[in-house]
Amino acid sequence: MKNIGAMMKQVQEMQTRMADMQARLETLTVTGQSGAGLVRVTLSGKGVMKGLEVDPSLLKPEEKEILEDLVIAAHTDAKSRMDQLVADEMKQVTGGLPLPPGFQLPF
Repeated sequence: MKNIGAMMKQVQEMQTRMADMQARLETLTVTGQSGAGLVRVTLSGKGVMKGLEVDPSLLKPEEKEILEDLVIAAHTDAKSRMDQLVADEMKQVTGGLPLPPGFQLPF
């Protein structure tokens, strides 16, 4: 039974660290880019788009489809970067507790 008590204590500590991580994520931003930096998308730690920068050279009617594709690519890049940042944060939070594969936190 000592193992269950110790594990519950670790889970409580992890929940506290998870709450701290969630608060940190709210303050983080990442920027993704495409077209060699012609389009940049900034996302919050929660995945909300906070900014979009488009190089003026792309603001031509004949470049419309290219611009749309570059915005999507920049958003995908930013989302990928944020996902990696969140994964790194989670690894730090759960590092001391052996969790089964596929176990999702918070409960």
